[in-house]
Amino acid sequence: MKFLKLFLLLFVIQTQAQQGGMWIPSLLKGMNETEMKNLGMKISVQDIYDVNQSSMKDAVPHFNGGCTSEVISPKGLILTNHHCGFSQIQSHSTVDHDYLTDGFWAYKMEDELPNEGLTVTFMVKIEDVTTAVLEGTATLTNEAAKQKKIQENITALSKSLPKENWQENKIRTFFEGNQYILFVTETFTDVRLVGAPPSSIGKFGSDTDNWVWPRHTGDFSLFRIYADKNNRPAAYSKDNVPYTPKHFLPISLDGVAEDDFTLVFGYPGKTNEYLPSVAIEQIVNELNPAKIEIRDKALKVADGFMRKDNAIKIQYASKYASIANYWKKWIGETQGLKKSNAVAVKKESEKEFQQKIVKTGKEKEYGTLLADFDKNYTEIAPYAVARDYFTEVVLRNTELLSTGYKLYQLEEVYKSKGEQSFNDRKNNLIAGLADFYKNFNATVDEKVFEQLIELYATKSPKQFLPKGLVNVNAKNLASEVYTKSQLKNYAGLKQLLTGDAGTVLANLNNDPGFLLVKELADKYSKEVAPKYDELNLTITALQRTYMKAQLELNTESRIFPDANSTLRVTYGKVKGYEPKDATVYTPVTYLDGVMEKYIPGDYEFDVPAKLIDLYKTKDYGPYGENGKMPVCFIGTNHTTGGNSGSPAIDANGNLIGLNFDRVWEGTMSDIYYDPSICRNIMVDIRYVLFIMDKYAGAKNLISELKLVHPKKNKPLKNKKLKQK
Repeated sequence: MKFLKLFLLLFVIQTQAQQGGMWIPSLLKGMNETEMKNLGMKISVQDIYDVNQSSMKDAVPHFNGGCTSEVISPKGLILTNHHCGFSQIQSHSTVDHDYLTDGFWAYKMEDELPNEGLTVTFMVKIEDVTTAVLEGTATLTNEAAKQKKIQENITALSKSLPKENWQENKIRTFFEGNQYILFVTETFTDVRLVGAPPSSIGKFGSDTDNWVWPRHTGDFSLFRIYADKNNRPAAYSKDNVPYTPKHFLPISLDGVAEDDFTLVFGYPGKTNEYLPSVAIEQIVNELNPAKIEIRDKALKVADGFMRKDNAIKIQYASKYASIANYWKKWIGETQGLKKSNAVAVKKESEKEFQQKIVKTGKEKEYGTLLADFDKNYTEIAPYAVARDYFTEVVLRNTELLSTGYKLYQLEEVYKSKGEQSFNDRKNNLIAGLADFYKNFNATVDEKVFEQLIELYATKSPKQFLPKGLVNVNAKNLASEVYTKSQLKNYAGLKQLLTGDAGTVLANLNNDPGFLLVKELADKYSKEVAPKYDELNLTITALQRTYMKAQLELNTESRIFPDANSTLRVTYGKVKGYEPKDATVYTPVTYLDGVMEKYIPGDYEFDVPAKLIDLYKTKDYGPYGENGKMPVCFIGTNHTTGGNSGSPAIDANGNLIGLNFDRVWEGTMSDIYYDPSICRNIMVDIRYVLFIMDKYAGAKNLISELKLVHPKKNKPLKNKKLKQK
């Protein structure tokens, strides 16, 4: 296909400066390899990805579907972030063994803890299957029909393409549907907790320091993969043995310096780097401000209660952190897009794009693309805003309403599938909501409801507002709902759901909380969702054509596919930055900064006594540097959610750090990467080793590792990189 030939040209064109990018590891040969070498890389791209021999890809598995990890020993020991393993650490914690507070270390393998449902997935092979996936779609003009045919082809190919019986075929779309790639994977399900520092190290700085530099967080945890006697995936069994990896990462003790080459390998979740300027304007001016305001109100209510009542603080700590995470990200993203003039830059590139269309005689294919974007984004705007208000207020931030929506869906199941499906769903809800209500506080939620319903009634698009919210008094409505609704506690919920379908539905439709949700959901599902989906489908088709045009008309430019949770390489350098006038950030932080932030007893900035003692005596072992203990560093690697736990690798293929965050000023890199302010944040591997060794005394784990000094010795030979 013509566009694929043009796409491949992009990988043999040399450019002058590294400007971000999330690259498919099997397609690094050519321009990317040349650029990586120019940045200081000493290994070859075959050392990164090789389908026939062991390579780095074999040491970088997907961790539980949402994070990245890396194999660091010949016995299947893997490293990921503390926040990636948090739920497993939490699940093993009890009053007597509080691993979140105290940390956990297995000093022998029989003490390692199994984790039901935890998976680690390796990527075995990557192959382009675009032609096969698009077969039979060329003559289809209806977008829905085209997508249906593509999904049918993907399903058939996933079943028929060759693989081992313990492996899986996964086909993912790239460049908005212009390319399809097969990933052959194998997933291990016996993954055991090996080690984790206390939260005062692994989550130091918590919400206050989230998305912020300078950072001082030891965000790591350790697990081990177990396999059957044939080294293949197997369900948990005491007979399983530690997995023998095809490759594991040596660990450098030499540390980092500004301008050192860095490579981050992992599974970035989702980016939108090729949105038109009109879409970015909508995000900056309409969508992000609405979501930020909603979460700001919810957070202020929760914070007020948490500061006065320790029991509420415990109830809401995890929920608060979850809400605050993207609230803070959206603020930084919006500010970054404005600071970097992203809209103006996009508009300028769109002018050049339009000129190229004319110059190449492509007006028939692409001449109206930008105008069509303007038309459709203008039309979708009120629906998109209404969708965000419904999602943020009803589904995410008001717990009584989100519970009510589950019951609304239950009623819809009865209408569409009958009483048996209704009863199955009902029983699952009763069982599943028991844990939810343990951390539900009706007093807090009522105040959140009051604030957010006021916003919904006054700021969401008027044409989609249900009658019950027109000129509503939010305080009075909150009082009525939380006084009369049985959704405010678990006993009430179970009472509502007791009986046959007719009884349950009658009960629900007499409950004021349910009736409010039903009114909101009916309005949304009938007047917002269908039109939003219709326009979004049109925009999706336009975006696919836009990407095809970009690939055809910009052969002189570097174009990488948006992130989609598939294995990617991003490379750059250790580098500081200047976020604003007269402010300069250097690229490395030290344990001194931890002590400067230390607040005794504070849940975010407390420091363990043993760490204080190690600091006072400067007992850093071989991990310190000039009498100081490095903690974190930043680089120009282009990362996003999903890169949490990704290995930071040096020029010689050795592990130097563990990616866990981005700087606040650069969070807009999901939409627009600006090399002057976009930085990823990594834990220095020496801090990880220091905590394992000097703090935890886990010398059994240190002894498994391959520790090297690449700066002091000759660079590793490629053959040494490939471990059997």
